[in-house]
Amino acid sequence: MEKDIQKHLDLIKRGTVEIIRLDELKKKLERALKANKPLVIKAGFDPTAPDIHLGHTVLLRKLRHFQDLGHKVIFLIGDATALVGDPSGQSVTRKVMTAEEVDKNAQTYVKQAEKILRVDDEDLIEVKHNREWFVQPLQGGRHPFGFEQFIELSQRYTIARLLERDDFEKRMKENKPISYAELFYPLMQGYDSVKLGSDVEIGGTDQKFNMLVGRDLQQAYGQEAQVVLTMPLLEGLDGVNKMSKSLGNYVGINENAKDMFGKLMSVSDELMWKYYDLLTDEDVAKVKGEVEVEKLHPKQAKINLAKIIVTQYHGQAEADRQAAEFERAFKDKGFPQDVILTEISFDGFGQALQDAQHVSIIDVLCHDKVKLVKSRGEAKDKIREQAVEVNGKKIQSISDTLALNQEHRIRVGKKFSRILLRKPS
Repeated sequence: MEKDIQKHLDLIKRGTVEIIRLDELKKKLERALKANKPLVIKAGFDPTAPDIHLGHTVLLRKLRHFQDLGHKVIFLIGDATALVGDPSGQSVTRKVMTAEEVDKNAQTYVKQAEKILRVDDEDLIEVKHNREWFVQPLQGGRHPFGFEQFIELSQRYTIARLLERDDFEKRMKENKPISYAELFYPLMQGYDSVKLGSDVEIGGTDQKFNMLVGRDLQQAYGQEAQVVLTMPLLEGLDGVNKMSKSLGNYVGINENAKDMFGKLMSVSDELMWKYYDLLTDEDVAKVKGEVEVEKLHPKQAKINLAKIIVTQYHGQAEADRQAAEFERAFKDKGFPQDVILTEISFDGFGQALQDAQHVSIIDVLCHDKVKLVKSRGEAKDKIREQAVEVNGKKIQSISDTLALNQEHRIRVGKKFSRILLRKPS
């Protein structure tokens, strides 16, 4: 029994930041193993955007770990809480989404989650929508969460406790408004745990307050408190901010293999290890040790990482093809391997972005950190002469652009530069 519990804990604890409380989790596991009854593991996802990215998969992968151990996960789509907007980490009130926007986004979530979670066994997964108990009317038109339930839930928690959270306290000091709906959000998320009877809730570190509210509410409603398991927030390709589609620093799990591979190769060497830890099942210490003793080159370690992740979503054959294409593009054109990678923030360029994801090739060539041409006029002349190559391909037009958050290898005649274009933090 002790060995079985330790086996569970070793996998559960991988990549986690905090478990509240570990002793309670051990007791729950022991009871579950003795009774041969799986624990109920909850994680909620508000469909505020249509695409799931690698940042979301940190939680999904942890849910899969619990599935692999035989426990039942509840993939909760927060189509009611999304109408309110989670205030976690927000310095201002979120823009309110319409029910139509939420519904459209929610339709894609389960299909995307299937790429990670086991959905073929109903004993291991249940998909729920919190609209079921907050919005959808019962037979006869009565709502499951009416005015009486609203008052009852409100009485279970105090305004003083809600205002203790850092986000609200900071906004109050800065005289920024806090809507009542935002105050109610943690209670809604906590009430989800009451309705589902969850044994464990998984969320990012920014969800800790909300999940602790869930513990309190379960006890207030006469239930055993859930264990709270927090996971790190995955930095995006810029290496600074939480991965987010709005910031353009994300890798979507529905992206094509080429774009996914290229974006992953732009991750910094330092951040690469966090991606290994949270997005793969590899022995991170072993891989890092091979790099430290120079048995494995850091670049090859990054290629291996990109191949592992691309394989998860597109298959081994496609991952191998993209790795070979990457090597061909950056080696076959005679690009020196000792050119140092230079990171550049786009706000240093002379002209505005072409759009949210691209910057003008002219601005790149003229940048002080690139120094491949002396002037914009020379840059245009070199392009017209077809003397400019990016990633092994000749630039055909002076209006061409380069994608942000990707590595680019640029050649102008006999001059070379390796750059990584970033958005400003």
